[in-house]
Amino acid sequence: MSSFSMARSAPHGTAGRAAAAFTKLCSIQGLYYLITGVWPLVSIETFQMVTGPKTDHLVTGRESDHWLVNTVGVLVTANALVLLLAAWRNRPTPEVALLAAGSAAGLIAIDVIYVARGVIPPVYLADAAFEAVLIAAWFWVAASGRLRPRIAHE
Repeated sequence: MSSFSMARSAPHGTAGRAAAAFTKLCSIQGLYYLITGVWPLVSIETFQMVTGPKTDHLVTGRESDHWLVNTVGVLVTANALVLLLAAWRNRPTPEVALLAAGSAAGLIAIDVIYVARGVIPPVYLADAAFEAVLIAAWFWVAASGRLRPRIAHE
């Protein structure tokens, strides 16, 4: 069985900084995604106070039927749990880095495209800016060259 992990041979060198950055990034992005993913599931009213009104409930007319907001919330929360587990286990993997950077890139695209089209309010550009910072940090971790395969022995 093979798994991937970051080299841990130099705790204070580049590998140590990259491993610490990986764990910190997983924690920060995981907490941010947990908050932003759970928030609309718990209180759609306060979520809309900040992010503007949503129209994904108009077919039924019931305020609780925000199917698209709920879907995004559940998926962002699932990503949050993966990132937080990776941070807690302190076992950096390329797959987790890809999930983190890919999720951030996808959310940036949605934020920018739909703000530009006038579908969602400009407050979403604050999210896009934060996601861009996360992507830059993930590129630094990847550029450190410390994400590499490691054979796990059973």
